[in-house]
Amino acid sequence: MKNNFIRNCKLVLDLSRSRTCLQTQSAGLAITASLRVGPVKYSKKGRKIVDIPAAMALSAESEVILAPLRLAVKEQGDLVRQLKADGKPEIEVKKAVAELKTRKKVMEEKEVSLRPSLAKFDRTKMEDTLKRRFFYDQSFAIYGGVTGQYDFGPMGCAMKQNLLQAWRKHFVLEEQMLEVDCTVLTPEPILEASGHVARFADLMVKDMKNGECFRLDHLIKAALEKVCAEKKTSLETKAECEDIVVRLDGMTKEEMAAVMKKFDMKAPLTNNPLSEPIEFNLMFQTHIGPSGAIRGFLRPETAQGIFVNFKRLLEFNQGKLPFAAAQIGNAFRNEISPRAGLIRVREFTMAEIEHFCDPEDKSHPKFSGVTSTALTLYSANNQMGGEAAKLVNIGDAVSSGMVANETLGYFMVRIQQFLLKMGVDNGRLRFRQHMANEMAHYACDCWDAELLTSYGWVECVGCADRSAYDLTQHSQATGVKLCAEKRLPAPVTRDIMEIVPNKGAIGKAFKKEAKSVTDMLAKLSLEQIEKVEADLAGGEASLEMDGKPVLLSKDMVSVKKYQKTFHVEEIIPSVIEPSFGIGRVMYAIFEHNFKVREGDEQRTYFSLPPVIAPVKCSLLPLSNNTDFTPLVHKIGQALTLHDISHRVDDSSGSIGKRYARTDEVSIPFGITVDFDSLKEPHSVTLRERDTTTQIRIDVDKVAEVIYQLSTGRTTWAVVTTQFPKFEAQETKS
Repeated sequence: MKNNFIRNCKLVLDLSRSRTCLQTQSAGLAITASLRVGPVKYSKKGRKIVDIPAAMALSAESEVILAPLRLAVKEQGDLVRQLKADGKPEIEVKKAVAELKTRKKVMEEKEVSLRPSLAKFDRTKMEDTLKRRFFYDQSFAIYGGVTGQYDFGPMGCAMKQNLLQAWRKHFVLEEQMLEVDCTVLTPEPILEASGHVARFADLMVKDMKNGECFRLDHLIKAALEKVCAEKKTSLETKAECEDIVVRLDGMTKEEMAAVMKKFDMKAPLTNNPLSEPIEFNLMFQTHIGPSGAIRGFLRPETAQGIFVNFKRLLEFNQGKLPFAAAQIGNAFRNEISPRAGLIRVREFTMAEIEHFCDPEDKSHPKFSGVTSTALTLYSANNQMGGEAAKLVNIGDAVSSGMVANETLGYFMVRIQQFLLKMGVDNGRLRFRQHMANEMAHYACDCWDAELLTSYGWVECVGCADRSAYDLTQHSQATGVKLCAEKRLPAPVTRDIMEIVPNKGAIGKAFKKEAKSVTDMLAKLSLEQIEKVEADLAGGEASLEMDGKPVLLSKDMVSVKKYQKTFHVEEIIPSVIEPSFGIGRVMYAIFEHNFKVREGDEQRTYFSLPPVIAPVKCSLLPLSNNTDFTPLVHKIGQALTLHDISHRVDDSSGSIGKRYARTDEVSIPFGITVDFDSLKEPHSVTLRERDTTTQIRIDVDKVAEVIYQLSTGRTTWAVVTTQFPKFEAQETKS
């Protein structure tokens, strides 16, 4: 399917060239009005720059290459909209959506490849550095390792903790959130209510000889694409294959097994026979307690712990909305084929926020302060129309309806502010809106903060309006009201209808099941009560409990009607949820900050911001001279008193080599104790990692200055204006 589309794109390119009369001129390629997205600007030198409102603009030549791909995506997007508007059969819509996804993927991959390159990035060299300096490595490596599991070493652990502490400060402290720490072990009923038990399952097959597992839908898709690519395959078979690929999402286990049998599918690498399809739940199952009676799972997300504690959190917040609760912790998903390092793993750290608000009022008190903040937004309309992501002020995005509400928009801004502060490259950050076929059925709107890495665009933070789905589900499952009270503008009198059980008669009739019947009656909706009343008028009322009929007579229940005046109304709050995948954010930060020293390709380093650098400062005596020891000890104590993590490197080797070692593990500042330091008044040199510039500073001031730098209270540019520059050390190295 993809190969056919690429061939079609070449045809579209030829047609669009002839149709739009693109002419080559001495200054470059002129794009006619029919393909123009905005005005073409000319620099003084005559070079043309297409006015694309994104962080990194593409050249006019690149836009010419992309034009037919954008047009193809737009045409397919329009077709999908038309099919839905006309109420066409679901299979037709699915086929059109599948083709749209294929076209969009080709366009986005081409767009990424055409972006200007500042430097070459070597992922192998970066990952080698991370493993060699033990930022992280595969778990149980001496036993051969386990795919999808990683251990963080001293540097990775320190960086992760600094990142989480910065997250707490940025969100929990500054937004006055309520932080909780809930259990990892989760009983099955909680995850049944949330939908995870039913939803978190995939079909897989096994290689019958070596036991390797494959996700079945991925295997079928790859096998059918291979069939379509073969020249001898008939047009009818190709059409059938494409039809199966479109319908894969909705296929049952039996239907997939039939497809495997029809096309005689084998294991991809070994060509061994495959097992029958097996249902595989992505949650790690366990049993709680020695009897094994309580079935449970390791949580697949941290959010459910917050939802089930909503009532207590609301009480703690004095019953007031809106408020937000936050949680940092590990979650677990038993991925069939984890890959791409930290990006897809089986155990991962999440930092999640659940902001509870009135479903009819999703304004945010701080939104007015961020309305002019620009974000790179890749809306669903942009994606359907084959357009590039656009730089949009969040105020305009909310007022136009592109972003659903102020609270969602506010958190998108806060997410961007946090990521940029942590070292993410703004030119490699965008917010992509979920398209209709991706959106959860209960969600009102959802945007992913995606970061561009060597693996492509990676979803690192989700920001969704989950409506009132989770609280509603847990309320229905437990009978406990998870709601808040909202004061009415004026008292309201309403008609009330409720079931009044006769516990004696119910106990006599149902015996051990009497309590269950009473509890069921308490949960009946108004419509169900009205039905019971109507049925009782004719004799007996019939209800269903655990799949069994329950017959009620007039002596067991009665229906009471009365009027009541209300000053408040009960509402189930909506939830806005920013959800961070900490491992993915860390990996993107590593990529965005991996650098090579100019003129020396062997000297690599990470330019991590000081706030998340694993160690803030290195302390380097110029030599092993014992006269340096008291001063080194004094400076070390001062750094400790200022809560500055530091390492003393008194090993042999030139000062330049020691600088290189500390740069490699991203230590932002280096103090060198030299022979001038022994003179009164005592002073040292302070070096900054990224610029390699140095200053001379008094020993009594150096700890305070590094503290100010490490916490973001000042910058190196400011510090260099306050102290004399020092040049000797780096040039001698």
